[in-house]
Amino acid sequence: MKTDVVRVLLKPKEDREINQGFPWVFDNEIGSVKFNAKDGSGIKTASLEDCQVEDGSVVEVCTSAGGFLGTGIINRKSKITIRIFSREHADKIMEDTFAYWDKVIRNAVNIRALSFTDYDSCRLVFAEADFVPGFICERYVDDGHVYLVVQFLALACEVFRKEILKALENTCKPCAIFERSDAQVREKEGLEEKSGWIGKAGKEIITITENEIKIEVDIAHGQKTGYFLDQKFNRARVAQFCHGKKVLDTFTHTGAFGLNAFKAGAREVVSVDISEDAVNLVERNIKNNGAEKVVKAVCADVFDVLKKYETDGEKFDVIILDPPAFTKKAKSIEKAYGGYKEINLRAMRILNEGGILVTCSCSHYFDENTFYDMIMHAAKDSHKRVQVLEKRGAAPDHPILLGYPKSEYLKCAICRVL
Repeated sequence: MKTDVVRVLLKPKEDREINQGFPWVFDNEIGSVKFNAKDGSGIKTASLEDCQVEDGSVVEVCTSAGGFLGTGIINRKSKITIRIFSREHADKIMEDTFAYWDKVIRNAVNIRALSFTDYDSCRLVFAEADFVPGFICERYVDDGHVYLVVQFLALACEVFRKEILKALENTCKPCAIFERSDAQVREKEGLEEKSGWIGKAGKEIITITENEIKIEVDIAHGQKTGYFLDQKFNRARVAQFCHGKKVLDTFTHTGAFGLNAFKAGAREVVSVDISEDAVNLVERNIKNNGAEKVVKAVCADVFDVLKKYETDGEKFDVIILDPPAFTKKAKSIEKAYGGYKEINLRAMRILNEGGILVTCSCSHYFDENTFYDMIMHAAKDSHKRVQVLEKRGAAPDHPILLGYPKSEYLKCAICRVL
């Protein structure tokens, strides 16, 4: 062992998931730490609690027998104590950290080029799935001008902030970069929330084009990074079922699903969201796309709206359910199941015979098996039969890293209800 390399040895049998690609090491999986003592007395072995290793240090993760598994960043303030970012040895990476991160960022950008043009908005870097733990980067294109919105959500990417930003600037040549590291998850990493322009300022409200629809995006104050890019191709596919149809778009956020339906020739669209700010945005997007005669925005609780439509006997041909994550913890799956089931059951009841239900979940804890089990039981309790026409997920700018289930978070089912 080189004296400048910290080695973290796992407990016996804790290496199985990491060998399969899982990039996290939790505190209770660590057996011991080998490090160079600060007093110059040589290499020491200690427990995680007693080791003289600073948070943010580069470490090598090893099996209990000492076999190399990967290189990561240690952070004892977090339950995710080590986030692995590479399967290369630490000394090779640290020879030139910028060259390493420049290659990682270029690889991520090049993958997107297979499915997106220079004029498309897309996610450029998807955290662990692109081997940059805790880091998100969106590319928004406004009238040919490239804006980047970045999130540093973990210490593992924060320590390489300068290298990552330089690599993005070299590769993407953005007109401006806005940081949205204002998420509570940073507190769990021992980091303060922050947001604002990095360097030159630009417009906080921009307009992107998705599937020929103009969408206004508030990159400074919108949810998360301003817009949910992961449903782009699902919106285009769902639109194909909407020509001449009466459509209900719930949890609409920006109105994107409903506006795609309008573009495809829907005869009537109702877009519902509980947020007044969201509805105001939807109304602007309706106007920007000349959809005033077809699309109506409604500010209301979706649960209440579905109940009212059922009571009033209102019917639709296509219903889109794209709610926020009903659970962000494994222990609250049962409660979330009830919420998902209720909106799906009520939607099925107000669909015309043979109508299309597009139902989604963006919670990785609510896995695929649980999701389709919920749809099945909603159908049973609503006395409907359901054919799943397509099982879809996130767009290709949200790659799935095998061995890391959290990267496969979005479920989108297109169903025929009888």
